[in-house]
Amino acid sequence: MSNNRSGVSDFDKLTDDLLYGSLALSPVSATQTGYHEHNGAALDEMLDDYSAAGIEAQRKFYEGFQGRVNALNPSSLDKEQRADLEIIKNNLNLSLLELNTIQSYKHNPTVYVELAGNALFAPYVLEYAPKDRRYQHIIRRLEKVPALFEQAKANLLDAPEVWNRVAREENDGTVDLIDKTLRAEVPEPQKADYERAAGLAIAALKDFNGYLAAVLSKKTSDWRLGRDKYVQKFNYILATGKSPEQLLAEAEADLKSTRQELERLAAPKTPKQALDDVARQHSTAETYMAQAKSTLEQATAFVREKSLVTLPSRSNLGVIETPEFMRGIYAVGGFNAAPPLQPELGAFYWITPIPKNWSKDRVESKLREYNDYGLQHLTVHEAMPGHYVQLEYANDVEPKSRRLLRNVFGNGPYIEGWAVYAQELMTDQGYLNNDPGMRLTWLKQLLRVLANTILDIRLHTMGMTDQQALDLMINDTYQEKEEATAKLQRAQLSSCQLPTYFAGWKGWLTIKDHQQKLRGASFSLRDFHERALKESAVPLPVLDRLLE
Repeated sequence: MSNNRSGVSDFDKLTDDLLYGSLALSPVSATQTGYHEHNGAALDEMLDDYSAAGIEAQRKFYEGFQGRVNALNPSSLDKEQRADLEIIKNNLNLSLLELNTIQSYKHNPTVYVELAGNALFAPYVLEYAPKDRRYQHIIRRLEKVPALFEQAKANLLDAPEVWNRVAREENDGTVDLIDKTLRAEVPEPQKADYERAAGLAIAALKDFNGYLAAVLSKKTSDWRLGRDKYVQKFNYILATGKSPEQLLAEAEADLKSTRQELERLAAPKTPKQALDDVARQHSTAETYMAQAKSTLEQATAFVREKSLVTLPSRSNLGVIETPEFMRGIYAVGGFNAAPPLQPELGAFYWITPIPKNWSKDRVESKLREYNDYGLQHLTVHEAMPGHYVQLEYANDVEPKSRRLLRNVFGNGPYIEGWAVYAQELMTDQGYLNNDPGMRLTWLKQLLRVLANTILDIRLHTMGMTDQQALDLMINDTYQEKEEATAKLQRAQLSSCQLPTYFAGWKGWLTIKDHQQKLRGASFSLRDFHERALKESAVPLPVLDRLLE
C-alpha cells in the first residue's frame, strides 16, 4: 500500500514539475494559461528564450523528464493517471522531435512573429490584473522584442516562400497592434515608457520584415515535412493507433460515400446546383460580423431546448475579430479558450473580418462559402456546442494539475473531433427547423473535413501538387476558390493538424456507438456528452476505456 501511494505521489509531483516547468520555459503560453509567476520570476514580463542557451535548456528539460517518466511504475497508477501518463509521453516525444529534428525555429519565421503578437495581445485582452499592471507587462515585453528578433535572425537558416510571406503579413499586424490598438489605451502615467518601448519594438519588427524580404527570401526551403518526420509527428499528435496511410484510405473511402449521399440529398439538382442555391443566401461584408454573433444566440438557445449538454455556468465568451497577427493560419476564424488556471477571464470566438481592400470577386467567394448556413456551422464548431463548451468543461477538471495537463497538452482529435461531431449532432437534432440547407452544408463541411486529411497527408508525404490540392477542394468537395486557397496555405503552414478533424470525428462516433451498446436502453445522449467532456482532452482510445 505504501509503495503504491509513493508511486502516486511521485507521479503527481512529476506532473506538476513538468507543467509548471514547461510554462516557465514559455512565458507567453504561461500568461495565456493563467500562470503568472514561477519561483519568483514574473512570467508576464518575459518572452520565450530562443537563444542557443534557451533552446538547450528546453532540450535538457524534456530529456530529463523522459528519464523520470521511464523510471515510473505504471502499475502503481490509477486509470486517470495512466491516461495522463500517455498524454505526457506523447508530448515529451513531440517536444523533442521538434527541438531535435523538425526544428521550426531554424526555418519558420512565423514562430517568432506569432510569439511576439501573442505576448502583447494576451495581457491586453485578458484582465488578470489591473490595467496599469498589465500595461507594465506589455511595456516590459516590448522592451524585449528587439532581442527576440535578433535571436530569430541568428537562428533562421532558410524558409519556404509561403512561411516568409505570411510572417511579413502577420508582422504588419503586430506593428498595427502596437501602433494603434495598444497605444490607444495606454494609461496616462505610462505613456512615456510605452512610447519609448514601442518605438524600439516597431523598429525591430520592421527591420525583421526587411531581413525576411531581402535576406531570408534568398534562402528558400520546402515546407513539406517529409514522410519520416510526418509519421512520427502524426503518431504523437493523433495518438489513435492508426498510420497516416490507414487514415488516408478511410478518408478517401468516406469521400466517395459522402459525395453519393450529397447527390441523393440534392436530387433532382446536382450537388453543385443545390450548394449554389445555399451559397447565394449570405450576409454582406458589412453585416458578416453581426450575423456571426446572432448565430451564437440561436445555437445556444437550441442546445438548451434540446438538452444536448448542460451549458457552462460561466458567462465568459466574447466574439471578437481575429487578431491580425494570427490571420495567416486563422483565415476564417477560430477559438481562443479561457486560461485554464483563470477561466473567469474569458474565452474568445474569433471571426476574421473581410479585408476592405479585397476585390469584389474575393469578397463574394468568401461570403458564398460562409453563407447563412456556413456561418451557422462555423459557430457550432468553434463555440456552441463545439470548442467553447468542450473547453469550459475542461476548465472545471480537478485536480488542477490534471486540468492543466489536459488543456495545455490536450489531444487534437478529441478537441477537433468533438467540434465536428457537434456539427453533425446539431444537424441531426433538427437545428434551424430541419432546414435542408443545414444538412446540405453539413455534408459539404464533412467533405471539407475529409479533404483536410487527404491533402495534409498527400501534400506532406506523397508529393501532391498545389494544383492537385486545389482541384480536390474545389472540384471534389465543392469549396469556393477563396476557401480552397486559404486552406492550401494553412496546409503549407502546418502539418498533422488538419487530419485531427476526421480522425477525431470518427473516434467520437465510435465511442458513442460503443457506449450505446454497453448501456443499452439506459443510454442517454446528454449523459454521454457530459461524462466524455468531463474527462477533457485525452486520446480517444483512452477516453473509451475511461468511460467503461
